[in-house]
Amino acid sequence: MSFSRQEEEKASTSCKHSLPPSFLLLRAVPHGLPRCGRVRGADMDWGTDLWDQCDVIDKHTQAGLDLVERYIKFVKERTEIEQSYAKQLRSLSKKYTKRGSKEEQECRFSNHAAFQDIVKELNDYAGQREVIAENLLTNVCGELAKYLQDIKQERKSHLYDAKKAQQNLESGFKHLESTKKRFAKEWAEAEKASQQAEKIENDVNASKIDVDKAKQHLHARTHAAEECRNDYAAQLQNFNKEQKAHYYTEIPQIFNKLQDMDERRIRRLAEAYCQFSDIEKKVQVIIAKCLDGISAAGEKIDGKQDSLLFIEQHKSGFERPGDVEFEDYTQGIKAASSDSSLNPPKVRAKLWPFSRKHKPLAAEDFSHLPPEQRKKSLQAKIDDITRKLNRAQEESEALEKMKGVYEHNPELGDPSTLEPQMAQTAHSMGHLRGELAKYETWLSEAVGGDECAVVNNNNNNNEEDDTQHTRVTDDKNHHIQNIYTEFDYEFEDVETPIGQCTALYTFEGNSEGTISITEGELLSIMEEDKGDGWMRVLRANGDEGFIPSSYIKRSS
Repeated sequence: MSFSRQEEEKASTSCKHSLPPSFLLLRAVPHGLPRCGRVRGADMDWGTDLWDQCDVIDKHTQAGLDLVERYIKFVKERTEIEQSYAKQLRSLSKKYTKRGSKEEQECRFSNHAAFQDIVKELNDYAGQREVIAENLLTNVCGELAKYLQDIKQERKSHLYDAKKAQQNLESGFKHLESTKKRFAKEWAEAEKASQQAEKIENDVNASKIDVDKAKQHLHARTHAAEECRNDYAAQLQNFNKEQKAHYYTEIPQIFNKLQDMDERRIRRLAEAYCQFSDIEKKVQVIIAKCLDGISAAGEKIDGKQDSLLFIEQHKSGFERPGDVEFEDYTQGIKAASSDSSLNPPKVRAKLWPFSRKHKPLAAEDFSHLPPEQRKKSLQAKIDDITRKLNRAQEESEALEKMKGVYEHNPELGDPSTLEPQMAQTAHSMGHLRGELAKYETWLSEAVGGDECAVVNNNNNNNEEDDTQHTRVTDDKNHHIQNIYTEFDYEFEDVETPIGQCTALYTFEGNSEGTISITEGELLSIMEEDKGDGWMRVLRANGDEGFIPSSYIKRSS
């Protein structure tokens, strides 16, 4: 089969096909198909508008992941700042928190108490900063880090699919090029055989055998060229079909998935941006309460009341000294006695009842205090005993009721099991009544006359005891003496040491009410630790005061 010149040129032109590198150029677009697969006015997408920008899409999506990582690092550093800030605020609050009996006494003044309220509110404020740091670390950094790992895997999968599709297309193009070269080679051989056959046929000297042989050779070459041409045409059609699917289906789908992934990343990052603010907004209500508490602490300060309280605490009750009498030595008048009004009874500067040289029984009636302070201390002691007596009375009444229930319903319990507890309660009430009478007598002496009757009104919950306590008659002292006789053994045991201990460390008692001890010193325990970390002890030299409970070891 022979080819015309027009067919040869058409075949040669159809062989001039080359595949563009990567996705940058598209040639040999199938005839009759539009270059853009979207309708005018439709939404733009990566697969349609960025079909040839694979490298740009790769860099853009990577930049988005880098931004997420930077934001996570940014929030972590913010969290560290919040944690450090909260820690410093807590240290500051702890440093300025009042401790010890002396400082607690100062807190009775409104300006001191207000400052402690501010310190407390600041500690609560520090707690809210810790909440912010914890929520940022958990809800933003933790969750975003997990999301980042997932989206990295998704991006890697999509890019792998794009690379694989590109490799398949390049492999098809290489096979097409090989088929085209084989067709070109066979066509050239067929053309050469045609020329040779024509030359032999025109040669008058050529035999018929040579002519037939040349024609057979031409026919074989022509047939081979025709098969290569058909093979090349089929391969070209197949490649164009694959190329169309690649650029109009596979790549757009992959790029659109990358677009969807990137848009989801942006939305998730936007949520994290909002969380950065919302987490702090959630605690703003509590923080505002802390700040309001600080303002309230400043507003409730009452300078006048503090002055009155200071007067009440330190008013001695002594009269001012009178005029100094003239001493006329020329008339032999004796010098003014040592009881001059310039020398009022000396008052100890310290109000703590357990001074270094203090003997407990001597100060039990608070006679070492100025008159006004003695009356207040006695009144406070009476109020305390009255409260204890009321509680004991309520406990006694409850036991009586329980005993009655047991007597009527033996299956509920044995009434005899309550006898020891009832006896102990009655004994405690007797002791408290004796103590109450004793301190009321001392208060009567301090106040003078019948003013003690006013004090007895504090025992409102026990009418029978009130009648006994408020009766101020001539036989008052005789009645109290009988009570002292009845509970004399109780008073002797009040200041008996309750145990022995050994000092583990040396302690310098510099504050009021404390004493110094040395390591290894044997001490007597006078009062247990009441939960504040301090206990009262007695040294061998008679000194008594408070020491830290953790500084001693009890003797077995």
